[in-house]
Amino acid sequence: MNLFKNSNCEDLFRAINSLYLTVITDEKGKITYISEDYLDILDIEDDVVGKYIEDVIPNTKIPEVLESKVETIGDIFTLKNGKDVICNRILIRDDNNKITGLISTATFQDLYKVEILNKKIEKLKEENLKYKKEIEKLKESNSGLDKIIGSSNIINNLKNKIQKISKSPISILITGETGTGKEVFANAIHSLSDRSDKKFVKINCAAIPKELIESELFGYAPGSFSGALKNGKIGKFEYANGGTILLDELGEMPIALQSKLLRVLEEREIERIGDNKTIPLDVRILCSTNRDLKEMVENGKFREDLYYRINVIELNIPPLNKRLEDIELLINYFIEKYNNIYGLGIVGIDKKIVEELKKYNWPGNVRELENAVKGACVIKASGILEYEDFEIFNRDLSSESDNVVNVASEYFSLEDIKEEVEKKYITKVLLKTGGNKSHAAKILDIDRTYLYTKLKKYNIKI
Repeated sequence: MNLFKNSNCEDLFRAINSLYLTVITDEKGKITYISEDYLDILDIEDDVVGKYIEDVIPNTKIPEVLESKVETIGDIFTLKNGKDVICNRILIRDDNNKITGLISTATFQDLYKVEILNKKIEKLKEENLKYKKEIEKLKESNSGLDKIIGSSNIINNLKNKIQKISKSPISILITGETGTGKEVFANAIHSLSDRSDKKFVKINCAAIPKELIESELFGYAPGSFSGALKNGKIGKFEYANGGTILLDELGEMPIALQSKLLRVLEEREIERIGDNKTIPLDVRILCSTNRDLKEMVENGKFREDLYYRINVIELNIPPLNKRLEDIELLINYFIEKYNNIYGLGIVGIDKKIVEELKKYNWPGNVRELENAVKGACVIKASGILEYEDFEIFNRDLSSESDNVVNVASEYFSLEDIKEEVEKKYITKVLLKTGGNKSHAAKILDIDRTYLYTKLKKYNIKI
């Protein structure tokens, strides 16, 4: 059984053999070495080198580790004779980080003590994850230009512009496609302003029903309408007084309300609905939109005077396909982010995959890239991200327009497409977690009850 013939390897052989129950396989699961003690326990006298491990140890988990590329440490494994051992399965990699095999070692231990130790380790992991999340929150609360990831010329020019305009109280219009990160730039402006220690209130004009948006922005007096709160309600503008307010998706604001917003910008005061009392206002106003406001003005869908009032300075955020050189920096940032959030051990990404990702058109921009990296990270859990970890490679990396044409020709609704993607991803996460619903819900960032609702809806049985 001695595979180490030359003298330089004799010490290595003696070290491995001293590990008691040891087996080494190649990347396909074929045995290249097995210790004599292991053969004795398995009651095998024949030469098993060259055989597949599952043919020798039917219930072995080695093929599973080779396939998933997720190593196991301290796993309790039951031998053929019924005895339990503590098993470690470690992947063997070459200088290029390619998996060339696996070494598995097992020892008899006091399982009760091991269980206590494992519980302590799990508790430490939970505490570590908690502290990581707190640190991440502190980082976010103090974020400035460091949260704008990129070193391309267009991004550097935007950073320089933000540094120049952040201290000024003037209104800023942030434009760009959906998913380009307009809110990140708004956060940077507030963080670098003289109001950074004051409130930063964000309101999505598209997410609020049209009949409620006025009361949300300006508040209302007691008894001003049926169903109103007894003591009235403070509006977002009043709540943000002294700080900054971001009006996201401004292009969705009803044109009837735009005149009131214009008056607020000009008079620097507000009135709650149902009240004639004016409230002085000192707030920095940022606006963002993915729509062409100038075209909306020409079509009579947006007030021209309001457009020129909010567009003192415009920041146009480029789509991701116009700054492909930033993709690797963004990927590394998202890896670190989700390592901290989920307690993962992703150490990087294969350079070849980065080049493949640069060939994609990214219709969903930075948000789509983040979701792709997030999905790859939670599925892989540790190690280097590789081709098979990215769901995006299961789709055609052709232009967005081609994909739209193909989908449209089959007449799928957007809701149908969304449900199909959701069903596939939930199924994949459940398979990776071995059907563990609690773990799957944690990865999906949803309540376990909500996960069961989805399982019932899509008839997923794992």
